[in-house]
Amino acid sequence: MDEQALIPDSQQGDLNAFNRLVLAYQDLAFNIAYRMLGDEARAEECTQEAFFSAYRHLGSYRGGSFKAWVLRMVTNACYDELRRRKRRPVIPLEPLNDTDEEIESPAWLASSDPSPEEVVHLKELDTAIDHCLSTLLPDFRSVVILVDVQNMEYEEVSSILKSPLGTIKSRLARARQKMRDCLQGFEELLPSEYRHEQEGK
Repeated sequence: MDEQALIPDSQQGDLNAFNRLVLAYQDLAFNIAYRMLGDEARAEECTQEAFFSAYRHLGSYRGGSFKAWVLRMVTNACYDELRRRKRRPVIPLEPLNDTDEEIESPAWLASSDPSPEEVVHLKELDTAIDHCLSTLLPDFRSVVILVDVQNMEYEEVSSILKSPLGTIKSRLARARQKMRDCLQGFEELLPSEYRHEQEGK
């Protein structure tokens, strides 16, 4: 994809060019929104809102990383959604569908043909991680998701969140500590090397 060619075409109103940009980043944008919100439907809505906003504001794009520009809109849409919630969302320890039935194989569970026991364990661990993410304040949650879940570089996260590099590193350190503290409540799910590391501290 020639991103730098598609951007000016999109700014001139070429919807097909913009759709190609959307396709390049929509999965990443949704994954970030889902981890931020813990709700698939709202994550889809926030992702769509972010891309609509990006299309409406293409004229304000002044170069630099288009990916960072779009993902900033995604995280801002998630912040807006979290602010609209009067209470912190309660994430169940077992993922449920719309009829409150337990989901046997959540869409976000990635595995390469594990055993049934491993499937159960991975599901429980991933749910525990999502639960602990939901306890973080949005500014801390977004840093953990972008760095530790999406494996982005600090500089890129700094650009996305429009925060100084030092702030990003400080938030990440504090968020990781809070995640470690929270995950101690699910110690039996953690890898043995992680448990040994914690015991040695």
